[in-house]
Amino acid sequence: MIDFWYEFASNYSFLAAERVSSAAALRGVAVRWRPFLLGPILKAQGYTAPPFEQFSVKGRYAWRDTERWCERLGLPFVKPDPFPQNGVPAARIALALPEEARPDFSRAIYRAQFCEGRAIHDEKLLRDAVLAAGSEYETALETAKTDLVKDALRKATAEAESLGIFGAPTFVTSDGELFWGNDRLEEALDWERSRA
Repeated sequence: MIDFWYEFASNYSFLAAERVSSAAALRGVAVRWRPFLLGPILKAQGYTAPPFEQFSVKGRYAWRDTERWCERLGLPFVKPDPFPQNGVPAARIALALPEEARPDFSRAIYRAQFCEGRAIHDEKLLRDAVLAAGSEYETALETAKTDLVKDALRKATAEAESLGIFGAPTFVTSDGELFWGNDRLEEALDWERSRA
């Protein structure tokens, strides 16, 4: 099994979320979806602004790269405005849902953000994404507001940092190997399969 660590405001996590389930199924590798918050980790690294803003050349490249990936995947692309968006409500709801509902919920949030340009903290969008994942919205929302889930998100973020995660997405194999980035997905899966 690999852990797929993802941040809802991350364009590269969006691309990985589109690909991870089918790529893992082809290799017979199980995936555990692990939402976390990248912002506190970046702040601890000394970033004073989101990397795409702090390094505009990197930002321009990353957006063009995302456009190319979307074209390859047959998906429309809309650059979110503003960016990065507030992914905290979505991350809390993802943790409140049963694990098996997280992939569908997460992909719905990502597509709304990066394919339709919608705000991912919007209550209607969150409701639609929960329903698309086959869960009941009011229950998920009430659970997401509990201290238990808020603490679980803080702990997940701290765990990601303790593992050495510095960006999203990151794939962590069962033997603790880290692979950072959408373009390392297949390498992570192959590593896991070869050591199973």
